[in-house]
Amino acid sequence: MNTRPRAAAREGGLTVVSSGARSASPGGWPPRTAVVTGASSGIGREAALLLADQNCRSLLVGRNGPALDEVAAATQGHRIAVDLARPGSEVTVASRAAELLGDVDLVICSAGLGAAGPFDVMPPSAINDLVAVNILAPMMLVRAMLPAMLDRGEGRILLVGSVAGALGVRGEVVYSATKAAMIGFADALRSEVSGRGISVTLCLPGVVDTPFFHRRGAPYVRRWPRPIPAGLVAQRMIAAAGRGDAEVWVPRWLSAAARVHGAAPSLYRRLAGVFG
Repeated sequence: MNTRPRAAAREGGLTVVSSGARSASPGGWPPRTAVVTGASSGIGREAALLLADQNCRSLLVGRNGPALDEVAAATQGHRIAVDLARPGSEVTVASRAAELLGDVDLVICSAGLGAAGPFDVMPPSAINDLVAVNILAPMMLVRAMLPAMLDRGEGRILLVGSVAGALGVRGEVVYSATKAAMIGFADALRSEVSGRGISVTLCLPGVVDTPFFHRRGAPYVRRWPRPIPAGLVAQRMIAAAGRGDAEVWVPRWLSAAARVHGAAPSLYRRLAGVFG
């Protein structure tokens, strides 16, 4: 592992700083270049650090400029502070990636927004924000990056979803719906690019030990399951993208809950009523 300096947080407008199930598995691995969203913290940050240890050059994307500075210094990469929920920002990122990195081997869509509370009192503005960040932003970025990958016949797309999208979580209705959209997006896109040298991997993590819960305004209070390290999620999802896997569940046992949900929905609903 490389030893690198680190630092701290807060957001900015558009600034650019340079510093130093299975699908067919295309070539180009390990990745030479990557674009990582949500790179200022959590899973995205850990993914950026892991890629740097594999000598991958990355463009780090996020809204928090100072925090991106820290990760860029630690990875000797590039960063762009931009809100991907703003229309047209994906074009800026794609063009900057082409300028700084050339061909992009891997796109990781890790940025996400959470919200908790009863659906009937959730402000419409919060619903709009969740849809913009969790659905539209990754879709538009992939749309901006995909043509170059298709022209080369090579590339990998890694989307960070959530178990909430597969199972639905009470008190997180809109968040669950946005992550369910990522499942449909990944499935459909994977089918569309099949045989064209592009893999699409969806990561479905459970509860992850990140600032996510603090930012959504409601801490995680359940005794079980316990939060898992963001670094473990990053490690497993990047390995899955390397294999060309369609999905990766972290931890793996969550896939069993999804199978119960699909095969015996009434049983699942009873269990969910007890365990949440």
